[in-house]
Amino acid sequence: MESYIGISQPQFAGWLYATAIAMGLVIGSFLNVVIVRLPRMLEREWAAACAELQAETTAGASAAAADAAPPYDLARPRSHCPACGHGLAWYELVPVLSWLWQRGRCRHCRASVSVQYPLVELACAALFAACAWRFGATPAMPAAAALCAALLALAVIDLRTLLLPDAITQPLLWAGLALNLTPHGYASLEAAVIGAMAGYLVLWVIAVGFQKLVGKEGMGQGDLKLLAALGAWFGWPALPGIILYASVAGAAVGLALLGLRRLRRDQPLPFGPFLAGAGLLALFLPAWLRLS
Repeated sequence: MESYIGISQPQFAGWLYATAIAMGLVIGSFLNVVIVRLPRMLEREWAAACAELQAETTAGASAAAADAAPPYDLARPRSHCPACGHGLAWYELVPVLSWLWQRGRCRHCRASVSVQYPLVELACAALFAACAWRFGATPAMPAAAALCAALLALAVIDLRTLLLPDAITQPLLWAGLALNLTPHGYASLEAAVIGAMAGYLVLWVIAVGFQKLVGKEGMGQGDLKLLAALGAWFGWPALPGIILYASVAGAAVGLALLGLRRLRRDQPLPFGPFLAGAGLLALFLPAWLRLS
């Protein structure tokens, strides 16, 4: 039986899956930080920019306020309970297990802790395991895992806030182009460049047409940039399938939510999660996207 450095193939596969799942849980824990904090960081930046434009404060007062404000980014302040402010110890941050041990509540104030945290960690672990299954121990595996992590974060952020931050979509686009410069890419560089351009332009045309017909915005710029990023990863031939599957899934879910009265007719439905789902389909089951 084939072996890897003295380890049998089944043993190696077991270690590969175990490592992928462990890494997925850890990265999923970090994604929860990104999901919660990145939109707040953007809101603070927008608020500061608006204050400057409206000249609500002098330049000196603005600088003093900025210096006085506590730092807020992905690393600061340390993880804490949003209800009571209690700083979390390391054993309260173990992915999934800490949430189960504490029964979904803060140990100090007993406030409820969102089920989003273990679900994102488990989803990331499952996606990383799927990357191990699909690509094995090859350079394509970490690239696929990075794509999965980005798409998972974007999907949950869009569900929570209707935002698809440039801080994720733009690096994702360039990463797709860079990957397709290597032998481990998913498309030729030519197809990737055309895919990035076409991904943006197709949804831009749809968005502009919808706005002119209905008189209101139906799609955000983030959706355009996300589809451009997917075009950069998978090339232009994957775009028709991605658009079709995302649109059909979005329409089905939207109609179901309307029928269940969980969504109002004037309430926007985020499209990012459906684009992200179609992107995962292109990664793991590309044959399903073929329309011919």
